[in-house]
Amino acid sequence: MDERRGRLTRDGIRIYDTADFEGMRVAGRVAATILDDIAPHVTVGQSTAEIDRIITEMVTASGSVSATIGYKGYRHASCISVNHVVCHGIPGDKVLKDGDILNIDVTVIVDGWYGDTSRMYLAGTISRKSERLVQVTHDALMKGIEAARPGATFGDIGAAIQTYVEAARMSVVRDFCGHGLGRVFHAPPNVLHYGRPGTGPVLEEGMFFTIEPMVNLGRPETKVLADDWTAVTRDKSLSAQFEHSVGITADGVEIFTLSPAGRFHPTWG
Repeated sequence: MDERRGRLTRDGIRIYDTADFEGMRVAGRVAATILDDIAPHVTVGQSTAEIDRIITEMVTASGSVSATIGYKGYRHASCISVNHVVCHGIPGDKVLKDGDILNIDVTVIVDGWYGDTSRMYLAGTISRKSERLVQVTHDALMKGIEAARPGATFGDIGAAIQTYVEAARMSVVRDFCGHGLGRVFHAPPNVLHYGRPGTGPVLEEGMFFTIEPMVNLGRPETKVLADDWTAVTRDKSLSAQFEHSVGITADGVEIFTLSPAGRFHPTWG
Protein backbone atom coordinates (compact mmCIF):
# COMPACT_ATOMS: atom_id res chain seq x y z
CA MET A 1 0.00 0.00 0.00
CA ASP A 2 1.11 3.54 -0.72
CA GLU A 3 1.62 5.78 2.29
CA ARG A 4 0.40 8.64 0.09
CA ARG A 5 -3.04 7.07 -0.29
CA GLY A 6 -6.10 9.26 0.20
CA ARG A 7 -6.19 13.00 -0.43
CA LEU A 8 -4.71 16.00 1.32
CA THR A 9 -6.68 18.94 2.67
CA ARG A 10 -5.42 22.45 2.03
CA ASP A 11 -3.83 22.26 5.51
CA GLY A 12 -1.81 19.22 4.40
CA ILE A 13 -3.84 16.76 6.48
CA ARG A 14 -4.30 13.36 4.86
CA ILE A 15 -7.81 11.97 4.50
CA TYR A 16 -7.87 8.17 4.65
CA ASP A 17 -10.48 5.84 3.19
CA THR A 18 -13.05 3.88 5.17
CA ALA A 19 -11.11 0.66 4.52
CA ASP A 20 -8.01 2.17 6.14
CA PHE A 21 -9.68 2.25 9.56
CA GLU A 22 -9.12 -1.50 9.91
CA GLY A 23 -5.35 -1.13 9.61
CA MET A 24 -5.37 1.45 12.39
CA ARG A 25 -7.60 -0.74 14.56
CA VAL A 26 -5.15 -3.62 14.33
CA ALA A 27 -2.06 -1.49 15.02
CA GLY A 28 -3.80 0.34 17.85
CA ARG A 29 -4.91 -2.89 19.47
CA VAL A 30 -1.38 -4.30 19.40
CA ALA A 31 0.05 -1.20 21.07
CA ALA A 32 -2.73 -1.12 23.67
CA THR A 33 -2.32 -4.81 24.44
CA ILE A 34 1.39 -4.30 25.10
CA LEU A 35 0.54 -1.54 27.59
CA ASP A 36 -2.02 -3.84 29.19
CA ASP A 37 0.50 -6.65 29.53
CA ILE A 38 3.30 -4.51 30.95
CA ALA A 39 1.16 -3.35 33.89
CA PRO A 40 2.07 -6.22 36.27
CA HIS A 41 5.77 -5.45 35.71
CA VAL A 42 5.48 -1.83 36.88
CA THR A 43 6.37 -2.31 40.53
CA VAL A 44 8.44 -0.70 43.26
CA GLY A 45 12.06 -1.81 42.78
CA GLN A 46 11.75 -2.34 39.05
CA SER A 47 14.07 -0.41 36.74
CA THR A 48 12.78 1.45 33.72
CA ALA A 49 15.39 -0.38 31.61
CA GLU A 50 13.89 -3.73 32.60
CA ILE A 51 10.39 -2.50 31.78
CA ASP A 52 11.63 -1.45 28.34
CA ARG A 53 13.39 -4.80 27.83
CA ILE A 54 10.12 -6.62 28.49
CA ILE A 55 8.25 -4.27 26.16
CA THR A 56 10.82 -4.94 23.43
CA GLU A 57 10.17 -8.66 23.79
CA MET A 58 6.42 -8.06 23.66
CA VAL A 59 6.75 -6.07 20.44
CA THR A 60 8.71 -8.89 18.83
CA ALA A 61 6.28 -11.53 20.09
CA SER A 62 3.34 -9.59 18.65
CA GLY A 63 4.83 -9.71 15.16
CA SER A 64 4.92 -5.92 15.00
CA VAL A 65 7.89 -3.55 14.66
CA SER A 66 8.87 -0.83 17.12
CA ALA A 67 8.48 2.61 15.55
CA THR A 68 10.84 4.21 18.05
CA ILE A 69 13.91 1.96 17.85
CA GLY A 70 16.15 3.77 15.37
CA TYR A 71 13.88 6.81 15.14
CA LYS A 72 16.24 9.81 15.07
CA GLY A 73 18.81 7.62 16.82
CA TYR A 74 16.52 6.53 19.67
CA ARG A 75 17.38 3.02 20.91
CA HIS A 76 14.36 1.90 22.92
CA ALA A 77 10.89 0.43 22.31
CA SER A 78 9.28 2.81 24.78
CA CYS A 79 9.54 6.19 26.42
CA ILE A 80 9.16 6.01 30.21
CA SER A 81 8.60 9.34 31.94
CA VAL A 82 8.67 9.34 35.75
CA ASN A 83 7.28 12.04 38.08
CA HIS A 84 8.47 15.44 36.79
CA VAL A 85 9.50 14.06 33.40
CA VAL A 86 6.90 15.39 30.96
CA CYS A 87 7.64 13.11 27.99
CA HIS A 88 10.37 11.24 26.07
CA GLY A 89 11.96 9.80 29.19
CA ILE A 90 14.73 7.36 28.25
CA PRO A 91 14.62 3.94 29.96
CA GLY A 92 17.68 3.33 32.12
CA ASP A 93 18.98 2.51 35.58
CA LYS A 94 16.28 4.45 37.44
CA VAL A 95 14.50 2.18 39.92
CA LEU A 96 10.87 2.89 40.74
CA LYS A 97 10.16 4.02 44.30
CA ASP A 98 6.97 3.88 46.32
CA GLY A 99 4.75 6.76 45.24
CA ASP A 100 6.23 7.25 41.76
CA ILE A 101 3.92 7.96 38.85
CA LEU A 102 5.04 7.22 35.31
CA ASN A 103 3.91 7.39 31.72
CA ILE A 104 4.80 4.60 29.30
CA ASP A 105 4.53 5.45 25.61
CA VAL A 106 4.67 2.77 22.91
CA THR A 107 4.34 2.99 19.12
CA VAL A 108 4.27 -0.09 16.89
CA ILE A 109 4.02 -0.64 13.14
CA VAL A 110 1.71 -3.38 11.87
CA ASP A 111 1.50 -3.90 8.10
CA GLY A 112 2.62 -0.31 7.61
CA TRP A 113 0.11 1.21 10.02
CA TYR A 114 1.20 3.03 13.20
CA GLY A 115 -0.38 2.39 16.59
CA ASP A 116 0.64 5.07 19.12
CA THR A 117 -0.57 5.24 22.71
CA SER A 118 0.54 6.01 26.24
CA ARG A 119 -0.92 5.81 29.70
CA MET A 120 -0.05 6.37 33.35
CA TYR A 121 1.09 3.73 35.86
CA LEU A 122 1.48 3.91 39.62
CA ALA A 123 4.26 2.43 41.74
CA GLY A 124 3.13 1.52 45.24
CA THR A 125 0.92 3.98 47.09
CA ILE A 126 0.77 7.44 45.57
CA SER A 127 -0.09 10.78 47.17
CA ARG A 128 -3.49 12.38 46.90
CA LYS A 129 -2.10 15.17 44.70
CA SER A 130 -0.55 12.61 42.34
CA GLU A 131 -3.82 10.71 42.20
CA ARG A 132 -5.73 13.88 41.35
CA LEU A 133 -3.20 14.85 38.65
CA VAL A 134 -3.53 11.46 36.97
CA GLN A 135 -7.33 11.63 37.10
CA VAL A 136 -7.53 15.16 35.70
CA THR A 137 -5.14 14.27 32.87
CA HIS A 138 -7.13 11.15 31.96
CA ASP A 139 -10.40 13.07 32.00
CA ALA A 140 -8.89 15.93 29.97
CA LEU A 141 -7.95 13.47 27.22
CA MET A 142 -11.50 12.14 27.16
CA LYS A 143 -12.89 15.70 27.03
CA GLY A 144 -10.71 16.34 23.99
CA ILE A 145 -11.88 13.15 22.31
CA GLU A 146 -15.51 14.06 22.99
CA ALA A 147 -14.95 17.34 21.12
CA ALA A 148 -13.63 15.54 18.02
CA ARG A 149 -16.25 15.11 15.28
CA PRO A 150 -16.76 16.17 11.65
CA GLY A 151 -17.31 19.91 11.38
CA ALA A 152 -15.59 20.71 14.67
CA THR A 153 -12.12 22.28 14.68
CA PHE A 154 -8.82 21.33 16.24
CA GLY A 155 -9.22 24.46 18.36
CA ASP A 156 -12.35 22.90 19.83
CA ILE A 157 -10.29 19.91 20.98
CA GLY A 158 -7.60 22.08 22.54
CA ALA A 159 -10.12 24.38 24.22
CA ALA A 160 -11.99 21.45 25.77
CA ILE A 161 -8.75 20.12 27.28
CA GLN A 162 -7.41 23.50 28.42
CA THR A 163 -10.69 24.60 30.01
CA TYR A 164 -11.01 21.38 31.99
CA VAL A 165 -7.38 21.35 33.18
CA GLU A 166 -7.23 24.99 34.19
CA ALA A 167 -10.52 24.70 36.07
CA ALA A 168 -8.72 22.08 38.16
CA ARG A 169 -5.91 24.61 38.81
CA MET A 170 -3.35 22.70 36.77
CA SER A 171 -1.57 23.64 33.55
CA VAL A 172 -1.41 22.26 30.01
CA VAL A 173 2.05 21.83 28.47
CA ARG A 174 2.43 23.97 25.33
CA ASP A 175 5.79 22.72 24.11
CA PHE A 176 4.56 19.32 22.86
CA CYS A 177 1.44 18.27 21.03
CA GLY A 178 -0.40 15.47 19.30
CA HIS A 179 0.09 14.73 15.61
CA GLY A 180 -1.32 13.15 12.51
CA LEU A 181 -0.41 9.53 11.83
CA GLY A 182 -1.50 6.58 9.73
CA ARG A 183 1.12 5.07 7.46
CA VAL A 184 3.65 7.59 8.82
CA PHE A 185 4.69 8.23 12.42
CA HIS A 186 4.30 12.01 12.49
CA ALA A 187 2.33 14.07 9.99
CA PRO A 188 0.16 17.19 9.93
CA PRO A 189 -1.70 18.44 11.83
CA ASN A 190 -0.15 19.50 15.10
CA VAL A 191 -2.86 18.72 17.66
CA LEU A 192 -2.55 21.41 20.33
CA HIS A 193 -3.98 20.71 23.77
CA TYR A 194 -4.98 24.33 24.29
CA GLY A 195 -6.68 26.90 22.11
CA ARG A 196 -9.88 28.73 21.23
CA PRO A 197 -13.11 27.14 20.04
CA GLY A 198 -13.73 27.47 16.32
CA THR A 199 -10.08 27.98 15.37
CA GLY A 200 -7.73 25.77 13.38
CA PRO A 201 -8.45 23.27 10.60
CA VAL A 202 -11.90 21.72 10.39
CA LEU A 203 -12.12 18.02 11.21
CA GLU A 204 -13.19 15.73 8.37
CA GLU A 205 -14.07 12.06 8.17
CA GLY A 206 -10.92 10.03 7.51
CA MET A 207 -8.47 12.11 9.55
CA PHE A 208 -6.20 10.03 11.83
CA PHE A 209 -4.28 11.68 14.68
CA THR A 210 -3.24 11.43 18.31
CA ILE A 211 -4.55 13.40 21.27
CA GLU A 212 -2.02 13.25 24.11
CA PRO A 213 -2.30 16.03 26.69
CA MET A 214 0.53 16.57 29.15
CA VAL A 215 -0.65 18.19 32.37
CA ASN A 216 1.52 19.71 35.11
CA LEU A 217 0.66 20.30 38.75
CA GLY A 218 2.69 23.49 38.54
CA ARG A 219 3.51 25.79 35.66
CA PRO A 220 3.41 24.65 32.01
CA GLU A 221 7.01 25.44 31.08
CA THR A 222 9.36 22.59 30.20
CA LYS A 223 13.01 22.12 29.32
CA VAL A 224 14.83 19.38 27.42
CA LEU A 225 17.84 17.82 29.13
CA ALA A 226 21.31 17.39 27.64
CA ASP A 227 20.38 13.98 26.18
CA ASP A 228 18.19 15.91 23.67
CA TRP A 229 15.19 13.71 24.48
CA THR A 230 14.05 13.96 28.09
CA ALA A 231 11.63 16.84 28.72
CA VAL A 232 11.01 17.88 32.33
CA THR A 233 8.95 20.52 34.09
CA ARG A 234 11.01 23.65 34.71
CA ASP A 235 9.61 24.02 38.22
CA LYS A 236 10.08 20.28 38.97
CA SER A 237 6.36 19.84 39.52
CA LEU A 238 4.75 16.50 38.74
CA SER A 239 3.50 15.84 35.21
CA ALA A 240 1.14 13.26 33.71
CA GLN A 241 0.06 12.24 30.20
CA PHE A 242 -2.43 9.97 28.45
CA GLU A 243 -2.55 9.33 24.71
CA HIS A 244 -4.98 7.75 22.27
CA SER A 245 -4.85 7.41 18.50
CA VAL A 246 -8.19 8.29 16.94
CA GLY A 247 -9.95 8.51 13.59
CA ILE A 248 -12.77 10.84 12.59
CA THR A 249 -15.84 8.90 11.45
CA ALA A 250 -18.94 10.06 9.58
CA ASP A 251 -20.66 11.06 12.82
CA GLY A 252 -18.01 11.17 15.54
CA VAL A 253 -14.68 9.63 16.49
CA GLU A 254 -13.23 6.14 16.85
CA ILE A 255 -10.52 5.39 19.42
CA PHE A 256 -8.03 2.92 17.93
CA THR A 257 -6.03 2.33 21.11
CA LEU A 258 -8.68 1.35 23.64
CA SER A 259 -7.37 -1.07 26.26
CA PRO A 260 -8.60 -4.59 25.42
CA ALA A 261 -8.35 -5.51 29.12
CA GLY A 262 -9.89 -2.28 30.44
CA ARG A 263 -6.59 -1.15 31.95
CA PHE A 264 -6.19 2.30 30.39
CA HIS A 265 -6.78 4.01 33.74
CA PRO A 266 -4.11 2.93 36.30
CA THR A 267 -6.59 2.14 39.06
CA TRP A 268 -8.09 -0.76 37.08
CA GLY A 269 -6.79 -3.24 39.69
